[in-house]
Amino acid sequence: MKILVVQDHLRSGGTERQSVLLCGAFATAGHEVTLLTFRPGGRLATEVSSAVSRKALQPFDTGLDWFAPGLRGTVAQLSPDVILCMGRMANCHAGSLQAWAARRQPAAAVVATMRTGKSLPWLFRRSLARVDHVVANSQAARQTLVIQHDLSPDRISVIHNSLVFPPASAAVRDEALRTRWGATPATTVLLDVAMFRPEKNQRELIEIVAGLSASVGVQLWLAGDGPARSDCETLVAQRQLTERVKFVGFHRDPTALYAAADLAVHASWSESLSNFIIESQAHGLPAVVFDAQGMKECCVPGDTGFILPPGDRAAFTATLQRLISEPAARRAERAARARAFAREHFDRSRQVAAYLELFRRLSSAHPADPAASAP
Repeated sequence: MKILVVQDHLRSGGTERQSVLLCGAFATAGHEVTLLTFRPGGRLATEVSSAVSRKALQPFDTGLDWFAPGLRGTVAQLSPDVILCMGRMANCHAGSLQAWAARRQPAAAVVATMRTGKSLPWLFRRSLARVDHVVANSQAARQTLVIQHDLSPDRISVIHNSLVFPPASAAVRDEALRTRWGATPATTVLLDVAMFRPEKNQRELIEIVAGLSASVGVQLWLAGDGPARSDCETLVAQRQLTERVKFVGFHRDPTALYAAADLAVHASWSESLSNFIIESQAHGLPAVVFDAQGMKECCVPGDTGFILPPGDRAAFTATLQRLISEPAARRAERAARARAFAREHFDRSRQVAAYLELFRRLSSAHPADPAASAP
C-alpha cells in the first residue's frame, strides 16, 4: 500500500512521536510511506526513518500550524491508497481531503484520528462526519465520539498508542543520572515527561511537592520543553524549590529517565491516552495521576496506578506519601505488574498490525479504478 501520514509539525509531543513511530513501522512492513507535514523541521524531524519519504508544504517555517499550501495538489501527486491524519490541525483538513478524494481520487481512504481530550474545532468536527473512518486511541475517546459527536460506532476503531520506547528485558537503575541531578540512594524521584503546555499542568505538581514535608526525601524531575516552562521555572524559584524540582530538559529518548526514577506523576487535565503513563508503566514506574480521558486504560487503577479526582491536591499528596513510605518489596511487586500490563496492552507490533488491517479493509471497500466512480 501507499500510505500517507499527515501531521502539521514535528514538535516533541506524544502524537508526533506516534506519527514518527507508525511511519517507520509501516515502511518496515514493506509499504510505501510518506510523512507530510505543513511546517518543515521540528524537534523530531531527525527521528524519521530513512525508509520514509518526508515532505513539507511550507517552503520555510512560517510558524503557522494550520497553513497547508498546496495540500491537495501534493496529495494528488503522491496518489496514496490511505491518508492517515494525525493531530488537531491535520484532522481539521481531513474533511476537505475526503470531499476532494471522493471526486478526484476515490480509491484513497481518508482516516481521521481522535487523540485529544480538548474541545474540537468546528473543522475537526466536520471532518469526523465526512471521513471514511476514525481511529480513537482509547475507549474513552471512542465514547466521546459516540456520545458528544454522534458518530456511529461502526465508523470508529480503537487502537491504543504504541510504546515508543519499549524497555530492556531487565530493569537496571540508572544511579549515575540520579547522582548527576543530586538524588541520593534514599531520594524518591518523581518523574513527569510532557511538553510544557498549560493543560499539562506541571505547575500543580510543583505545588504538590512544595506541600510535602521537608523530612520527605523527594525530587521532582520535569522533562520536556514548551511555552509554559519559563512560568514553571519562575514558580520553582518563588517557592524556593530548586533543590527539590529539577528541569531535566527535552530527551529524544527518555529511557534513562525512566530507569532513574521511582514514581511517575502526571497532573494533566487534557489527555486521550497518555503516552507518558503507558511508557512509565512499561518501565516499571507506579503512577500517581489526576483523572483525565483515557487514564483508566493506561494502568491498573488502585494497583499499578492511582487515579485521583482532578484538582484534589490533598489526595494526590497523601497517595504520594503512602507510596514513598511503602516497603521496597511491595513497590517492586507493583513495578513488575506495571511492566507486564503495559507490555501486553501497548505492544508496538500489535498496534501497527491493527492499523494495517484497518487500512486493508478500507482500501478493499474503495474502487481500484478511479474511472469507476467518475460522473
